[in-house]
Amino acid sequence: MTVDHGGGTNTEPELSDSLKTYGAVLKALREESGLTQEEFALRVRYSAAYVAKIEQGKRFPPADLPARAEEVLGPVALKVLGAAARSLSRRAGLASWFRQWAGIEEEAISLYAYECRAVPGLLQPEGYIRAVFDRRLPPVAEEQIEREVAARLDRQGLISTMQNTAFSFVVEQSILERRMGGSDVTRQVIDHLLETGTRRNVEIQIMPTRQEDHCGIDGQMYLAETPAHQWIGYTEGQRSSTLISAPKDVSVLLQRYGKLRSQALDCRATVKLLEQMRGAL
Repeated sequence: MTVDHGGGTNTEPELSDSLKTYGAVLKALREESGLTQEEFALRVRYSAAYVAKIEQGKRFPPADLPARAEEVLGPVALKVLGAAARSLSRRAGLASWFRQWAGIEEEAISLYAYECRAVPGLLQPEGYIRAVFDRRLPPVAEEQIEREVAARLDRQGLISTMQNTAFSFVVEQSILERRMGGSDVTRQVIDHLLETGTRRNVEIQIMPTRQEDHCGIDGQMYLAETPAHQWIGYTEGQRSSTLISAPKDVSVLLQRYGKLRSQALDCRATVKLLEQMRGAL
């Protein structure tokens, strides 16, 4: 199961019983201690919205949550949540990687993305999202498409709500030239990129199709800086995805992303190119 970022074949998985159980246990422990979600979130150093989604079973809990909860709820919480987390790691499979990354995104102070396959999910207008899902194989029911479109649009709220987060996107020009969904959809995409790029905390750069110096040959990548200034990477393939946390591996991605930014058009040149491409539609 792939992530929500690009043209992947699926969005966030359905809630699993194990995740809902973990969330219910966390909620019971919190309430037994007489804490609201906001009070608990402050003490464990996560956002209240993130804690709420964990309790609802909508987010895979971070690995250090049991240890943080022990400081607030006591040693029993460490034992109970630790046991529940071990069960999750055995049962959640690849879907857990997406849930973990989604949680990391919501807490990040920097988010970087390089895409060579599709417009990054956080930048996709509704028409493009539907074009991607309508062409997915094997096909799915209309009801599922509607749920997944709504989920992706909801996640895009990160850009407007996380105003202190630095967003950087490097997108291949060839993605737009493909005209996924037709000229009208491509026009929506370009307009959306131009509008989103005006935000103070967002940088969008186009990688020109003809670029002899290009270090993104190994494919797309995502990077996030946590509030503790730890960098985490994320990559995906056909029905698979990988969270990357080893410092030496993340360092490689950071070096490559830095080089990609220098090889892509700067923000002003990107705006000029997007306007030219829109005029040619």
